[in-house]
Amino acid sequence: MEPPQPKDATTALLDQFFAGSGEDVLAEQGLPEGFRSGYVAFIGRPNVGKSTLMNCFLEQRIAIVTPKPQTTRRKTLGILNTDNYQVVMLDTPGIMEPKYALHEAMIEEAMSALEDADVIVYLVEATRAPEILPALEATKTPKILAVNKVDRVPQKNELLPILEGYAATGLFDEILPICALSGDGVGELLGAVLARLPEAPALYPREQISEQPERFFVAEIVRERIFRRYEQEVPYSTEVLVTRFDERGTHKDFIEATIFVETDSQKAIVIGKRGVAIKELGEDARDSIEAFLDREVFLSLRVKTMPKWRKKANSLRKLGYKQR
Repeated sequence: MEPPQPKDATTALLDQFFAGSGEDVLAEQGLPEGFRSGYVAFIGRPNVGKSTLMNCFLEQRIAIVTPKPQTTRRKTLGILNTDNYQVVMLDTPGIMEPKYALHEAMIEEAMSALEDADVIVYLVEATRAPEILPALEATKTPKILAVNKVDRVPQKNELLPILEGYAATGLFDEILPICALSGDGVGELLGAVLARLPEAPALYPREQISEQPERFFVAEIVRERIFRRYEQEVPYSTEVLVTRFDERGTHKDFIEATIFVETDSQKAIVIGKRGVAIKELGEDARDSIEAFLDREVFLSLRVKTMPKWRKKANSLRKLGYKQR
């Protein structure tokens, strides 16, 4: 999969920097000597807190978060900017044993982030026994272990066997206990990341917080609300595609999004009796979208059946998933 592409002007600056004139490039960008920038990939099993961690770093909700596992399906890029560094974070789908084509596409997204990364942050849960993903052993990229959800461990000395087990692998440059939800230990984690990022010019314009367009985040917000409002298999069988996004100046933006499901029975559940469920979903999603965009929108939701879309490569391509 192709790595995230910086802007053309920045690409030229990077070429100049790596040709041996890095200090001049930093000066041209108005950046201090010693400025650091690079890609940081958050990798781990489903539901270990990768999206929560990125939101914590950015101090705003950019990645969707739900209590259900496998919520993240695509690599999401978030950019943390300060006067002294730019950290380009890659939130990734949880790595699991694939059961069908969608899972394979999700794993491909995560693996591409490993290829892009200057630093890897491997997230694990403090309540689970040590586990090493094979992909970590195959890369020489600097790796930091973040043992998340330490607030769920009744006695802190219970963490010692977990930390010692990971330390014994010799894979990690640093091991840190954190709680991404409360922010405990996240500052120390950022410091560990910065210590391993290269001195380099900014990869993206300073005011930018992501490279993905607004319609990507709108679709993700609708999907997040589906995960929170519906039960059992319905959220996992749905995909959202924004089919129209009209910015209308002084009027409300018009957004049309299609919710794809696998069966007609799922379609009926999403719509609900007399359309009540989808109306409530639309109102809920619209409020979240307006908060994210900081402007009013008119949101129109449609539901279509696409049989077995999770298992068909051609259906996944139509929905925007990239596959090798």
